[in-house]
Amino acid sequence: MKLKITILLSLLALGLVSAQEKKWSIEECVAYALENNLTIAQLQLQLENTKIGESDAFGNFLPSLNASSNGSWNRGSGFDQTTNERISGTFFSLNGGVSSGVTLFDGLRNVNTLQRAKLSTIASQYQLDDMKDDIVLNVANSYLQVLSSKEALKAIELQITIANEEYERTKELVDAGVLPKGNLLELEATIATLEQQQVSGENNVLLNRLFLAQLLQITDYENFDIADESYEVPPSDVFNYSANEIYGKALSYRSDIKLAETNIEIAEKDVKIAKGALYPRLGASIGYNTSYSSFVRKLSGANFGDQLTENDGIGYGMNLSIPIFNGFSVKNGIKRSKINLESSKLRATQDKLALEANVNQAYLDVRSFAKSYEAAQKTLAARKLAFDFAKERYNVELMNAFDYSQAQSRLDNAEIDVIRAKYDYIFRIKILEIYFGLPITLE
Repeated sequence: MKLKITILLSLLALGLVSAQEKKWSIEECVAYALENNLTIAQLQLQLENTKIGESDAFGNFLPSLNASSNGSWNRGSGFDQTTNERISGTFFSLNGGVSSGVTLFDGLRNVNTLQRAKLSTIASQYQLDDMKDDIVLNVANSYLQVLSSKEALKAIELQITIANEEYERTKELVDAGVLPKGNLLELEATIATLEQQQVSGENNVLLNRLFLAQLLQITDYENFDIADESYEVPPSDVFNYSANEIYGKALSYRSDIKLAETNIEIAEKDVKIAKGALYPRLGASIGYNTSYSSFVRKLSGANFGDQLTENDGIGYGMNLSIPIFNGFSVKNGIKRSKINLESSKLRATQDKLALEANVNQAYLDVRSFAKSYEAAQKTLAARKLAFDFAKERYNVELMNAFDYSQAQSRLDNAEIDVIRAKYDYIFRIKILEIYFGLPITLE
């Protein structure tokens, strides 16, 4: 028994370690966000609701079928419902029937209502897809922020290691009387500054991880972490297209644009439904009725089954309703639906203009951030040369410790600037790729 408990605890411990050591890829983060986001869950319920509305609209074409019955005990003087005679005494009567009705014509409102319900389902799906696109973009941005802060922290930690090595070498020279003690003090200040930057970098990593965990709605953010990988700027086919071509592709598939266009179709159906109220409404009905009375049984001896057969009857009917005046409700309903149609068209135009502006901005951002990344790389290369030259001069005592530490600081800042510029550039590429319909990946 003790052995079983020990094995069980060991397996639980291994599972806990495994959970803590899990490193999330960007694809896993995106998939998890899409599966667990509460807004998406709400929109999925809304989609299910619109499907029910579609079923309701289809049901309007089907005949109605209803059954009814009425039983009563009477004592004293009263009317027998089956014979319509006044009688005295105690008797029981029962009436029952089945009726069915169907709409034959209602100005095509049923047809247009069904078509509208189908369009509403499509619109709900587009709304859900559009929300998924936004979440994917937000997750990608947050993921890249974590990567950027992690790489920046690694750069600072490497700088601290190098500074400590330089400190030990300088200490030996100071102890030997080759260098003044001021050089050592300057290096101590440099290391202290780097350690402050390390604390700040660790906080940035933690905050960015926390934000991504919250975006994924993961509560155990302390054990949440992403894969320890460094990414270079990926090649992309999107660079082979112009901004106008990317915009044209976005128009053909973007869920927000399709949603706007579908809303126009829904508004057009609303106009037709409203106009349908101007037409007459024609319906048909059929009913079957029968009855039983204890008084009749007493008089004639007819039993329950015989009476139901003898007293049954079938009725047919047609009903026609012609709208003449309804307090301007029909006329005003048509006006409102036409206004809503024009409003939907305006919103669709605005959405297309906004998409065009966003694509052009994303296109310009890619070019701009590419130049910023290239400039940061050139600056870093120049800082490295300057630092190497400063180090040579410092080693032969032609440069003081303060100027040397300043050269080191400029190099450190240039390295961090390159990291930030790289991930800013990668994110802008991903934005443009999303507009072009490409999936999120860092490969």
